[in-house]
Amino acid sequence: MSNGSSMNLHRRIGAWLEGDKVIWMVTLILSLLSLLAVYSAISSLAYKSDGGSLRFLFKQGVMLALGWGVMLLIHKVNFRYFSRISQVLIWVAAVLLVLTLAFGADINDAKRWLRIPFVGLTLQTSDFAKVVLVTYVARELNNRRTQLHDFRAGVLPILVPIGLICGLILPADFSTAALLGVVCVGMLFIGGVPWRHMARIAGMGMLGLVLLYGVGKAVPEALPRFGTWAGRLERFAGVGTVAEGDALEYQIELAQVAINRGGLLPTGPGTGTSRNFLPHPYSDMIYAFIIEEWGAVIGGLGLVLAYLILLYRTMRTATRCPRHFGGLLAMGLGFMLVFQAMINMAVAVRLFPTTGQPLPMVSYGGTSMIFTCLAIGMILAVSRSVTDPENWEKSPKKTRPAGNRLVREPELHG
Repeated sequence: MSNGSSMNLHRRIGAWLEGDKVIWMVTLILSLLSLLAVYSAISSLAYKSDGGSLRFLFKQGVMLALGWGVMLLIHKVNFRYFSRISQVLIWVAAVLLVLTLAFGADINDAKRWLRIPFVGLTLQTSDFAKVVLVTYVARELNNRRTQLHDFRAGVLPILVPIGLICGLILPADFSTAALLGVVCVGMLFIGGVPWRHMARIAGMGMLGLVLLYGVGKAVPEALPRFGTWAGRLERFAGVGTVAEGDALEYQIELAQVAINRGGLLPTGPGTGTSRNFLPHPYSDMIYAFIIEEWGAVIGGLGLVLAYLILLYRTMRTATRCPRHFGGLLAMGLGFMLVFQAMINMAVAVRLFPTTGQPLPMVSYGGTSMIFTCLAIGMILAVSRSVTDPENWEKSPKKTRPAGNRLVREPELHG
């Protein structure tokens, strides 16, 4: 191929893939790794179903293709529209979570999924709610940033939707509710909430956890999954007893076996044998399976490095974004994705209690893959204002008002 043809191809790709090119590259690497790892790990599930491994590879490929389609569309949108639509979607998310608790599909003793009529798919409504809540919190922090010194007028109206959404997620999925709550509290700190108010929020959070634990112990039927949450935390802390044949402990032990077999250097895709005995090697424990096939250096440290690069580029985008809302949105979504990834990997190496959180962009999944791609597309939409500000919009001069921890712009409404 001639130099002229190569330059034309590069321009055409650049016209389609705007924004931070490093984020695009990391997402592509994770997507390709997902196809390789899922196809190699899915044999145990394929054995129980008709269609073989190719059926599940096809489904994963379709979900990745749909996710990339969402990314391509969303990253072209001016991110200020996300602020406006979040006012409506926050209530849609709340209604969907209520419907899930009332009528959701009961899988593994948890109602986390809502069946989508006519298409045969299930929607994990908490995945939708996570993206919407982060967007809404970024909007409210932007609009109320001159009132954040006043807890009742500036901070409390932001805490109410956080408590509502996390509270609706909590009965079926404690780990997702806790992760989302931590991300939102981090956004409050970054958004400029004073230290005295952050201390009050931390105290409220600790009190809420103590009350939750007390209610769970006193009235177990009020929180049907409380025994599962408490058991995981107690076993991890070493204060609970591990019953013989405990499924979760057995799963973690098998993950350790897979990691030990992986060694330092890769043996190649298709060589892993833990898929024959490791529960969920294609979803919850895919990190252990990847280390078995790709080694601790490339598979283990390589994945950690990929997510850290994603976090770094997101932080770089957030601090350079000319608008306060865009910076908070990128930071919140990036932290949410990377924090979830780190939790998944920490569980596999026994550094964190078992949570069931998938590895973003890698684990086998359905609609969760699409919402992960949606979040990345929104980050890329923000990055367009940094990589190509002239074509995105002629932005006002950047300022940094007192009390805020990110670069701001003079407007109050996104």
